[in-house]
Amino acid sequence: MPDHLPGDFRINLHDLPQLIVSDGLNLIAALAILIIGFSLAGRVQTLLMRMLDRAPNVDAMLKSFFGSIARYLILTLTVLSVLAQFGIQTTSLLAVLGAAGLAVGLALQGTLSNVAAGVMLLLFRPFRVGHAVEVGGIAGTVKELSLFTTEVVTGDNVQITVPNSAVWGHPVKNYSIYAERVLSLRFRLAGGGDLDTALSIAHDVAAADKRALTAPAPGVALDQDPDGAVALTLAVWTLASDMDALKTDLIRTVRQRLDAASVAVAPTKPLP
Repeated sequence: MPDHLPGDFRINLHDLPQLIVSDGLNLIAALAILIIGFSLAGRVQTLLMRMLDRAPNVDAMLKSFFGSIARYLILTLTVLSVLAQFGIQTTSLLAVLGAAGLAVGLALQGTLSNVAAGVMLLLFRPFRVGHAVEVGGIAGTVKELSLFTTEVVTGDNVQITVPNSAVWGHPVKNYSIYAERVLSLRFRLAGGGDLDTALSIAHDVAAADKRALTAPAPGVALDQDPDGAVALTLAVWTLASDMDALKTDLIRTVRQRLDAASVAVAPTKPLP
C-alpha cells in the first residue's frame, strides 16, 4: 500500500473486506425482515378478516378497518426493525412519532371522535342501511354508514349527513327493527252524540280491516282535553309497512261512520 496515503485510510482499506461482509449481512437480514414483515402483514390481515367473518354482527367495513390496522401495525414494526438492523436508534424515532401522533390526535380530535363513534355504530349496529330512523333529531331512511358520517335521506328526498359522534351520543329511534307497530288515532268529539255508539263504530271499523292485527286486538278509549272536549282514542297494532295506508283508511272510514251516526267530530286543536 502506498506510504503517502493517510493512516486512517489505510486502516479502512485493510478493514474493507470485513466491512463489506458485515454490511452485506445486515443488508441481507434487512431484506429478509422486509420480506417476512410484508408477508406476515398480509397473512395477519387476511386471517383477522376471516375470523371477523364468523361474527354475524360485524360490518364488512369494520372488518376491513380492523384488518388494515393490523397490517399497518406490523408494517410499522417491520420498518423499525430494518432501521435497527443498520444501527439506527429507534427509541428517539419512536418518541418523535409518538409526539407527532399526539399532536395530530389533538388537532383531529373531532374527526377521531367520529371515527370512534363510527366503529361503535358498525360494531353494535343500532340500525342498518335502509332502516327508517330518527337520529340526532333528524328523521329519514339510512342510506349509508361510514366511519365518519351517517347519511340519512328524508321523506322529501333530501340528503342529510350526520357526524357519527352526533349519532352515537344521542338517542336513536329505529322504526324498522320490529315488524309490528301500534297506530294511535285521536278523534275530538263535539258532543251531542252517543259515546257508546262512537266507541263501537271505531272498534268495528278497525276490527274489520284485515291489516289490523287480532293480537293484540284493537282498543278504544275515551279521554278529555283540558278545554272539556271528549276525545276518542283508537289504538291498532299493524305491520310497519301498512302504517300509512291503514292510518288514511281508518281516519276516513271512522269519520264517515261517525257522521252517519250523528256523532259530530270537533276540529283538531292547533299545536301550541
